[in-house]
Amino acid sequence: MHRSARTRRATLTPWPVRSWARDHEINHSRKENHNAQLIESTLVSLDGVIEAPERWANFDAEATALSIKELGNYDAFVMGRVTYEKFYANWGHIAGNPYIDLISAMPKYVASRSLTETAWNATLLGPDPSSAIARLKDQPGRDLIKYGTSRFDDTLVRDQLIDEFQFWIMPVVASSGQRLFEDVDTSGLDLRLTDERRLENGSVILTYAPG
Repeated sequence: MHRSARTRRATLTPWPVRSWARDHEINHSRKENHNAQLIESTLVSLDGVIEAPERWANFDAEATALSIKELGNYDAFVMGRVTYEKFYANWGHIAGNPYIDLISAMPKYVASRSLTETAWNATLLGPDPSSAIARLKDQPGRDLIKYGTSRFDDTLVRDQLIDEFQFWIMPVVASSGQRLFEDVDTSGLDLRLTDERRLENGSVILTYAPG
C-alpha cells in the first residue's frame, strides 16, 4: 500500500479474493525458519502529508492489486489505538470487498493505554507493547505489517523495532494534515534505500531499511 491538482477519493477496484488462511498455510512452511520482521507502509503526498489518505490517494487497478498481493506477505497487523479505532469504524463492518476482507481476517495487535477490550480479530499488546512486539518478532513465520506512521512510531523507532519502511509517494499535493514522522523523534534514525518501484498512476514506492 497508492494526478491533477483536483483530488479524487480513493477507490478500491474489485479483485479476485484470495484466502488469507490458505495463503498462510502455503507460505508458512516456506518461511518457517524466518523470524518475523515489522514492516511499516505509509501513503505520503508530495508535500509530506500522511493524514486521511482516503481523501487524496488514487488507487487504480494496478495499485489495488499490488496492495492485495502485499497482504499475503504478512501474518498480522500492528497498530496504535487511533489507527485501530479508525480502521474498525471504516472497515470493521464491511464484507464483500476483497482488500477489506483480507484485512478483517488477519490478526491485529493493538497498543493502547486506554482500551480494555477489542473486536475485529484484535488483541491488546499490554502494558509493554515494545516487549510484546519483540516477542512476536521472535516467532517464526511471515512478517508483521503496520499501516501508516503515527505517534506510536516514537516508541517503535526508539526501540528499533521497525525493520523496513515503505513510503508510497502519491503524485498529489494534499496541502494540510499530519506530516510524515510528525511527533516522532527521528534523531537516531538513519535510513538506506533498498528498493524503488514505479506505478502507472505516477506513484513511487520507496523502501528503506534502518542502518
